[in-house]
Amino acid sequence: MYQHGLSGLTMNEMNVAKKQPGMFRRNPPIAGEADAIERARKGDADAFATLYALHKRRVYTLCLRMLGNVSEAEDMTQDAFLHLFRKLDSFRGESAFSTWLHRLTVNLVLMQLRKKGLQLVSLEDTINPSDEDSPKRDFGTRDPILAGSVDRVTLERAVASLPPGYRLVFVLHDVEGYEHNEIAAMLECSTGNSKSQLHKARLKLRDLLRQQTDTQKLEASQCTS
Repeated sequence: MYQHGLSGLTMNEMNVAKKQPGMFRRNPPIAGEADAIERARKGDADAFATLYALHKRRVYTLCLRMLGNVSEAEDMTQDAFLHLFRKLDSFRGESAFSTWLHRLTVNLVLMQLRKKGLQLVSLEDTINPSDEDSPKRDFGTRDPILAGSVDRVTLERAVASLPPGYRLVFVLHDVEGYEHNEIAAMLECSTGNSKSQLHKARLKLRDLLRQQTDTQKLEASQCTS
């Protein structure tokens, strides 16, 4: 059902990702990619077009999930590949090319969000045991609701409906596989704040999935009545 990022993982894989952060960023090399990288470094336009064709869908998907806007995601995808064109010589092969490209894309999106003045992560006091939705000591544990069978469209809609701060942390951690210390550095917040935002994002996502599932069941019953 899902392959790379959220559009590439089953719900079971998402739960595995929670337990093993970063595992879905360790992608095997794509056939012909290494050759295209070398030729693109030498100014071969066709080789760069090959890299674009290989990675444009996943880069666009990442931008869309982080930005929540189709037009902005399309623009940011183009910006990411323009930046790639200028930065290609800095790729040293120390990680998979897709991992390197995604980190580049994430950084560009975060810079764009800061320029827009968006508060990436709430600065509220997140460690308050009296709060109903405060983080408990179960970060990374299996979620029986999210582990159920949820179709791709329903899940995509629910993630898109998350508040921006929640959506960012959820995508970065549960989808892209970044660890909380990495997310904290990228979003300029504490590790505890990142964990709290993820916990709240999962709670909100569960509620959204319930609502959408209930709506679908109601519509189905109306159609058969």
